[in-house]
Amino acid sequence: MTAKFAPARGSVVFVGTGPGDPGLVTVRAAEELSSAEVVVLDRPQDDRRRRTLIERYCPADVELLDGGFGENGQPLTHAGRAKLLTKAAKDGRRVVRLLDGEGSLFCGLAEEMLACQKAGLEFDVVPGVAAATAVPAFAGVPVTSTGVQQVHLVDTRTRFHAADLLDAKSTVVLLGHRCDLIAAAAAVVKAGRSAETPLVITSGGTTTRQVTVDTTLGGLAAEEPAEEPSASERVAGERLVAVFGPTVALRERISWFETKPLFGWRVLVPRTQQQAGPLMDRLGRYGAVAELVPTISVEPPRTPHQMDKAVTGLVTGRYEWVGFTSVNAVRAIREKLEEYGLDARAFSGLKVAAVGGVTAAALRDWGINPDLVPSGEQSAKGLLVDWPPYDSVLDPINRVFLPRADIATDTLVAGLQEIGWEVDDVTAYRTVRATPPPAPVRDAIKSGQFDAVLFTSSSTVRNLVGIAGKPHPATVVACIGPATAKTAEEHGLRVDVLAAEASANALVDALADFGAGLRQAAIAEGEAVLKPSQKTATSRRRAR
Repeated sequence: MTAKFAPARGSVVFVGTGPGDPGLVTVRAAEELSSAEVVVLDRPQDDRRRRTLIERYCPADVELLDGGFGENGQPLTHAGRAKLLTKAAKDGRRVVRLLDGEGSLFCGLAEEMLACQKAGLEFDVVPGVAAATAVPAFAGVPVTSTGVQQVHLVDTRTRFHAADLLDAKSTVVLLGHRCDLIAAAAAVVKAGRSAETPLVITSGGTTTRQVTVDTTLGGLAAEEPAEEPSASERVAGERLVAVFGPTVALRERISWFETKPLFGWRVLVPRTQQQAGPLMDRLGRYGAVAELVPTISVEPPRTPHQMDKAVTGLVTGRYEWVGFTSVNAVRAIREKLEEYGLDARAFSGLKVAAVGGVTAAALRDWGINPDLVPSGEQSAKGLLVDWPPYDSVLDPINRVFLPRADIATDTLVAGLQEIGWEVDDVTAYRTVRATPPPAPVRDAIKSGQFDAVLFTSSSTVRNLVGIAGKPHPATVVACIGPATAKTAEEHGLRVDVLAAEASANALVDALADFGAGLRQAAIAEGEAVLKPSQKTATSRRRAR
């Protein structure tokens, strides 16, 4: 008798993606995306946030299905979208259906779950952060407080009863396009709620594009609605969040997101991709939009002979110390040792120095705990202050291995020689000027569209000016140390910010302090808080 096998059955996972900020996706959502074979999107051409999630978490070969529009460009109904995802799951594949915010709110989740149940498919639900509560919170408006415990959530694209929203002690959250919000506000005022009820309307919620406007219920109702959006525009367009009720008055005191010291600042980061990650993350925590423009590329030495000889000496006991002055040097030596089939155990018996905390962290990631990190200034000069002089009694070997860049200065080599050490100064990598950035970026640099630029070395100054031109005089220039600041000034730049210590974190913190000072000064003078690029744009308009 021949055995009969049932066809493979796939599964569907409904995943709430949260509001605008991709960082607000849940851990469970990220796990589900990492194993997805098919992802169904509502707006695959327009939703950059979901694209970011897919690039960050999904397998490279994941299939993307357009759940917003059909083959003929018509907007899909809930039924049409349900048919699309059930068909993919019936093929035996794992389907992830991405939903806005918290998927169970106004996203058609119930209809699509029923379709899966009817098709006999297994399905799971991963709730997300709800835009209806997260966006108001980012605007400084909690939807509840003492005495305000009733909240109404209204999708203004559908019919609702304005008479249900009249309680002056309740909060109402409206979601929809601008024309829908205006119509909803007018309906609530007509039904009897006070036109003076405070209201805020937010676009770009939870992202650094967020803009919140303070008005009243009557003020919104009196606005002229824009032209009615088409059905396809409703699918693809940005939805706004409006909140009215007693808790809106709290915004003046507890607005926390849009008052970050660098909120919305466009900050130029001229670093390599490998080095820029932590710095850009820290800028993001202060509310800035970091834009990476690589000014150098790191390449191997022209000939490997010198590195091969040094690595052989490292293994055979030629050195007492190995000094690392950059993350790139750590990476170069690690790759060279791996070529020989070696690992961190090759450093057994050696003393290891790191120029600063970031380089030390790269060594620890490799399994090497450095013996020496500067206690003060994190630079070659700071490293020399703490480096012990050669002692013929205590040090069996008098030689130091320094794997460095081809353009490194002689400060460390000369200093070590002065305290008795012999130094093998070896080119571990070359820094080559990168290709110029695209024309729009070059124009933005020269015309003052960037609010600030962070220089982390003299070479980043020279190379940025070389490939893209000088930043506009209105752009805030922040430098990691005196040597970098001197180079910037030599290139005709005004240095506004100098880090308290030579580290990327200190540099970002110093820029944030500067931004906070500008904000406080504007408020004290009763002026609008403007970014440096906005001041430049205002000056240009006045000049015309």
